Amino acid sequence: MITKKEKLTALIITYNEMGYIEKCIDSVSFADEIIVVDSFSTDGTFEFLKSHPKVRVIQNPFENFTAQKSFTLKQASNDWVLFLDADEIVSNALEQEILDTVSSGTDISAFWFYRQFMFKNEKLNYSGWQTDKNYRLFRKSNAKFSDCKIVHETLDIDGTSGILNEKLIHYCYKNHEDYKNKMLKYGRLKAIESFYKEKKYNYILMVVKTSWKFFNHYILRLGFLDGKKGFIICHLNALGVLERYQELKKLEQKNELAYYLVMP
Repeated sequence: MITKKEKLTALIITYNEMGYIEKCIDSVSFADEIIVVDSFSTDGTFEFLKSHPKVRVIQNPFENFTAQKSFTLKQASNDWVLFLDADEIVSNALEQEILDTVSSGTDISAFWFYRQFMFKNEKLNYSGWQTDKNYRLFRKSNAKFSDCKIVHETLDIDGTSGILNEKLIHYCYKNHEDYKNKMLKYGRLKAIESFYKEKKYNYILMVVKTSWKFFNHYILRLGFLDGKKGFIICHLNALGVLERYQELKKLEQKNELAYYLVMP
C-alpha cells in the first residue's frame, strides 16, 4: 500500500529581522510551504519576504507573542509544522532528521529541539542556555499555544512528545543594543502578564530576583566559562527581570490613577 507523503509547513514571525531572516528562510527551503507573519517591519524585512519566490508573507499587528503565533499557526495548510524564530537556523543534519521524522508515520504529536546559542558567530556553551529546549516541530491538529502566557509562549500538546537529536542553531546575540532591546521588550510583556494575573510589585522581590537571575546564570549555570560574552548575556538577562518589575510598578500606578479619576 502506498502511503500519502505528509507535507511540512515552516512558520516564522518577524519584526525588523534583516540580517537574520535571510539565513533562516534559506535553511527551511526544504519545507513544502513557508509562511511568515510580519508585524509591519520598517527595515526592509517585509519587502524582502514579499519578493521571495518561496515565501507567503502576511502582515498582522503585533499584540503579544502568543496571539501572533496562534494567528500564524492558523495559516498553515499542512498538519506538520516547523515553527521557528527569525534568528534560528536549521542545519543540514537537523533538516534530514526533520524530514525523516515527518515521513516516518510517527504517532508522536510534537518534538522538542535543543538549541545551540550563538553570540554573534561564537558558541555560547553555558550562561544558563545549555539545557534550553523548545517545541518546534509538531502536528497542528494536536497543538495550540497556551493563552496563559503572552511571552516565552508554550504549547499545549494533545498526545506524546519526543526529542530530536540534532540542535537548532539560535543566533541570539547580534549586538549589545539589539539584545538589550529584546530583553527589555520581554520584561515589559512579562509585566503585563503579571499585572493581569494580579501579581503585585515588590521592591525586595525585584532586587532578589534580579540578583538571583544573574547569580544563577553566571555562577551556578557556569556563564563565567563563556568569558566576556557570558557576562554580557547574563547581565542583560538580569536587566530583563529588572525591567519586568519596574514596568509592573508603572502599570499599578496607572491603574490607581485611573481608579481615582473615575471615582464620584
